[in-house]
Amino acid sequence: MTNSQHSPTAGQSGRIRVFIACSLDGFIAGPNDELDWLHAGDPGVEDTFTPFLKQVGAMLMGRRTYDVVSGFEGPWPYGNLPVLVSTHRDLTALRPSVRAVAGPIGHVVQEAQRAAGGRDVYIDGGALIRSALDADLIDHMTVTLIPIVLGAGLPLFAGTHRQHRLTLLGSRPIGGGLLQVEYAAKP
Repeated sequence: MTNSQHSPTAGQSGRIRVFIACSLDGFIAGPNDELDWLHAGDPGVEDTFTPFLKQVGAMLMGRRTYDVVSGFEGPWPYGNLPVLVSTHRDLTALRPSVRAVAGPIGHVVQEAQRAAGGRDVYIDGGALIRSALDADLIDHMTVTLIPIVLGAGLPLFAGTHRQHRLTLLGSRPIGGGLLQVEYAAKP
């Protein structure tokens, strides 16, 4: 059983996971952090996020992502899940489950693993995902391809410091023209 496939047991840490959507040209947000193109509420799209989130013990989020998500109307999408925001700037957390962490990627991932209590850690945010990928810290990635070409925006993988070979675990349509692809990120 590879590291990307194990289930956490006593004394083990859960997997380090990415769950993200991107345009066909590889962007996770528009040039001004626009996310309206995601159409998350389309009735024909299967909800794969809720079952994923039930496996997660803590989330490690980039500061830019936190700032964008905090501006959303409606309820906080992560409930009481511990959310660690990787930032070097002051953070006024609007929820008791949110706290700032700082340091090298390995350190902030370890902080998230401690907060997760042996369950999976969910990493979100382009720069944070690229840093964790370059440090060989990501076990599993779920990327949902949205059938749109944005032409410009915030890239998902552009800017990594080296090549990364991934192992395809599976793919499937989830409705509305979306394709969900799963990869193991460690050999």
